[in-house]
Amino acid sequence: MVRVVNTCREGGVDGKKKVAEGRAKVVPESGNTKLKVSFFGPFYGEYWVLDHGPDYAWSIVGEPSGRYLWILTRTAKPSEQIRKMLKAKVQSLGYNVGMLRWTQH
Repeated sequence: MVRVVNTCREGGVDGKKKVAEGRAKVVPESGNTKLKVSFFGPFYGEYWVLDHGPDYAWSIVGEPSGRYLWILTRTAKPSEQIRKMLKAKVQSLGYNVGMLRWTQH
């Protein structure tokens, strides 16, 4: 099991801090690229590591239906060049880049 902690601010960068804790387990024989993640008891969603940088400075995580996607970076504000590269990678994976929302920091 892996502990998963998602943190955000409600309503904006100065909003109340909201934390969701869950747990994840690696899907056997997935090469550690697929997780089953639960935030709500016995219900698990699929999180797949679709791509990542050679040094893990960024990762693209999605789920099989194509409805959900996350771009994760180790820096809060990646450069415009990095953002364009990530957007192109997401598009090549078949996701609708028009739905991307960059986090405000």
